Amino acid sequence: MTITVLLADDQAMIRSGLRLILEDQPDIEVVAEAADGAEAVSLARRLRPDVCLVDVRMPCLNGIEVTRALAGPGVRDPLRVVVVTTFDLDEYVHGALRSGAVGFILKDAGPTLLVEAVRAAAVGDALVSPSVTLRLLRQLAEPRGPGGGKELPPLSERELEVVRSLARGRTNQEIAGELFISLSTVKSHLSAIQGKLGVRNRVAIAAWAWENRVVDSTV
Repeated sequence: MTITVLLADDQAMIRSGLRLILEDQPDIEVVAEAADGAEAVSLARRLRPDVCLVDVRMPCLNGIEVTRALAGPGVRDPLRVVVVTTFDLDEYVHGALRSGAVGFILKDAGPTLLVEAVRAAAVGDALVSPSVTLRLLRQLAEPRGPGGGKELPPLSERELEVVRSLARGRTNQEIAGELFISLSTVKSHLSAIQGKLGVRNRVAIAAWAWENRVVDSTV
């Protein structure tokens, strides 16, 4: 099956480079390019690509605003957005993921990681550049002051095991191997966990785990 992709970046040279990388893959097709955020939202809503690759800094609407418009809370039938940026800034990472992005990739991460992020997003998984993942998630485990403690949803012990493995960056296949369960069982658990937590993707599950200290911050 061919994965359709929308590229949104205000620099034509960057878009051309990303297109060359992606279309070198037999299963990926770039169906549209946008030079600003407003155009990205319009094209994405009309074409509904499998994955939207969105730069953070763009005219009209920035990448966070584009992500919120296409995948944020309250959006019916959200699209899958991966934010691609030069800037490894915590405010961008937090903003992107909390706005509904299923990935956050640095432009210098290399072609392999970019392709992996697109393929992961296309099947409902998520990928964040390794250089920012643990730093981001560990920050969520820091003390938040008064009023931060909420009652946790009723996850089963097995579901909590799945959450802990996911929060440590394990893939579905690795979780299945660690817990001695089938891949389909892992996917069923993740679907149930998303429903109980009221989140849309595995990045949000991982963020919830660190924020609520379900996972050990020493990993």
